[in-house]
Amino acid sequence: MAMDEVFAKLRTLQDILSGKFKLEQEIEEIPKDLLTQEELLTRLKKTFIEKNQEYERARVAESEFRNLLVEAESAREKAEKNMDVISTQREYEALDKEIRDASEKEQQYRKELQREERVISELDEQIKQNTALIEQQEAELEQRRRGIEALIAEKKQKTEELGEEEKNLTPDLDPEVLFKFERIIKNKGGKGIVAIRSGVCMGCHMILPVQFANDVRTGEEIVFCPYCSRILFYEESEEGEEDFFNAEDAGSLSDLDDMEDEEYDDDEEEEEKADADYEE
Repeated sequence: MAMDEVFAKLRTLQDILSGKFKLEQEIEEIPKDLLTQEELLTRLKKTFIEKNQEYERARVAESEFRNLLVEAESAREKAEKNMDVISTQREYEALDKEIRDASEKEQQYRKELQREERVISELDEQIKQNTALIEQQEAELEQRRRGIEALIAEKKQKTEELGEEEKNLTPDLDPEVLFKFERIIKNKGGKGIVAIRSGVCMGCHMILPVQFANDVRTGEEIVFCPYCSRILFYEESEEGEEDFFNAEDAGSLSDLDDMEDEEYDDDEEEEEKADADYEE
């Protein structure tokens, strides 16, 4: 197969794979949209349980205070009746104290009973509201689940269709190249094959050695960028690249080290001259 045809297939395959990988990621991410609503529903149910527990405790307390109130009323009424049959001052004082104590307890228990009745009324209203919210959230959550299931099914169908297109496109391609190509596309944001223009990789924008760029330009084999691992193909720049591919003008990556050494030597000479001037 001619290299031009290979590169054409790789570009088409790139679109297919990037689309497939994007769909697979979306399928994985979609259920996460339900997490917030599920957490809200969980909190509502927890609150519902807590409110019901408070309600039951309030009902128990209400029953206890109601019984105590009845006992206090009964004690007061009994003492008041005994007032008719007393014969001494001491008996009067004892009954009077008993009536006052029973009345105080009666007032206290009545207040406690009224307080518990208010608590029960408030909790009952809160539980009703909580129940309505839970039912609403459950209905909305179920509706969203059905919608998400339909959306996932649709995306899976598209993924399968892209998979079929991939199978039809890859039989003539090198399996090792395909393996690397798929990993590159998955790890490099959907870009697995990029142009080299003016000696620069359009994927990572790194300047490549002249000889390496010339190898890409010849297009005799598949070449991977040494920096970003993407497959490279030659693309003519608007100005042309005749000047760039002149090794004498462009140099190579090793020339950068020579330029740094020269700059370093110049800096040393300037420092030595400055020291000599200072000593004089």
